[in-house]
Amino acid sequence: MKTIATRKTALLIALLATFSTGYAVHDHIGLPGAHASSQTLPPVTAAPSRGAASIPDFSDIVAANGPAVVNISVSGTMKVAQPELPDFGDDSPFPDFFKRFAIPTPHGNGRIPKQGQGSGFIVSPDGVILTNAHVVADADEVIVKLTDKREFKAKVVGADRITDVAVLRIDAKNLPTVKIGNPQEARVGEWVLAIGSPFGFENSVTAGIISAKSRTLPDEGYVPFMQTDVAINPGNSGGPLFNGKGEVIGINSQIYSRSGGYQGLSFAIPIDVAMNIEQQLLSKGKISRGKLGVTIQEVNQGLAESFGLDKPQGALVSSVEPNSPAAKAGIEAGDVILKFNGQTIDRSSTLPALVAATQPGSESHLEIWRHGKTKMITVTTGELTDLASAADKSLTARGGKLGLAVRPLSPSEKRAAETEHGLVVEEVADGPAARAGIRPGDIIVSVDGHPVDGFDQLRSRIEHAGKNMALLIQRDGQRLFVPIKIG
Repeated sequence: MKTIATRKTALLIALLATFSTGYAVHDHIGLPGAHASSQTLPPVTAAPSRGAASIPDFSDIVAANGPAVVNISVSGTMKVAQPELPDFGDDSPFPDFFKRFAIPTPHGNGRIPKQGQGSGFIVSPDGVILTNAHVVADADEVIVKLTDKREFKAKVVGADRITDVAVLRIDAKNLPTVKIGNPQEARVGEWVLAIGSPFGFENSVTAGIISAKSRTLPDEGYVPFMQTDVAINPGNSGGPLFNGKGEVIGINSQIYSRSGGYQGLSFAIPIDVAMNIEQQLLSKGKISRGKLGVTIQEVNQGLAESFGLDKPQGALVSSVEPNSPAAKAGIEAGDVILKFNGQTIDRSSTLPALVAATQPGSESHLEIWRHGKTKMITVTTGELTDLASAADKSLTARGGKLGLAVRPLSPSEKRAAETEHGLVVEEVADGPAARAGIRPGDIIVSVDGHPVDGFDQLRSRIEHAGKNMALLIQRDGQRLFVPIKIG
């Protein structure tokens, strides 16, 4: 499972039970139509009995959908941190010494074998499968196993790291499929169940309720997660979340946990978000997201009173990017966005996902609050190239002339680094950059004195460089020039 760790402390509790008090998010664990199954199951209802509801029977849902849930095994390599060793020079015998004793050096590739398991589900009878992007990340081989024990080598059609959705395809026909539901109709307190392969136990079923909707997690602002108390464990990644009608309404993705296992907080990617990614990857091979070009913040009670709102609501615009779609439409700092294309913005975290889901170049209608009055503004949505295509740009850059995978800095990263320019290094492969000591996390500010802000700009500078070039990088708040030999 993908893990976002927080502070961990230990607390000994009586009755022989030992728990850790820290929390972590573990395990970052596709539209109806041709993909939808024609089979419709009756709703699962709980018959009242003296004021109490009985637990529903999910057996029909499991029998109908279990064959469409698959186990995914991956193998490949992953990059590991290398020790801080000096550059011994070309004539030194020490690099051979470290290589002989299997100690990574600055010239080594710093990669180790990786194996993992996850879950997925079939959305098209011709072999299209949805899972999590992190399940297949860095995979050299992906094997899909069906419930009838057949195994297929899968092709990764595409993966979107931002939403953590991946699309696979296997060479098979007439496969069982799931029925796609509408997560917008899901209600808090509604029964849901998950089918997956926790800890490798294939087609395990767990059930619970929807605890909340439209949750925003750290660094996950473009997915309005559904929170449930369904037991989700390592290996459930990418498996389906069903409603009581036997429809998939989410992809199980993350858990909050004390121990790495189920603790009652799990999160699922709404299936409409996933199916949008699936359609774009299958039709265009890439992901496009809408952009306004604003920085927003939450409206609390004090701000609501200051702006004359009757209650805390909406997304407060704290800044507007120059020449952005928002700036061209007349949106100003201090505006409070109350609705986006008719959908109410109760919390600021709701807005990014709605904007990202719009097609670049389309018109979006905003209801804003300005100077004590509501105002309607129409915006021609731009394309979120600085973040939406970051994963694709990184993959394109890998193995290039420098051996770097890079992405643009987000606005918050620029503020933290106190820079207006730069590309952050995501990965360093074998090549000139690795030999020069460039590390993941470094910010490339300029090339030969020319500031860089985008991947294409960096590539152009590299192509026009001679045998030597100088990168100005920022590392731990300090800037230094790094000479690189590329001849």
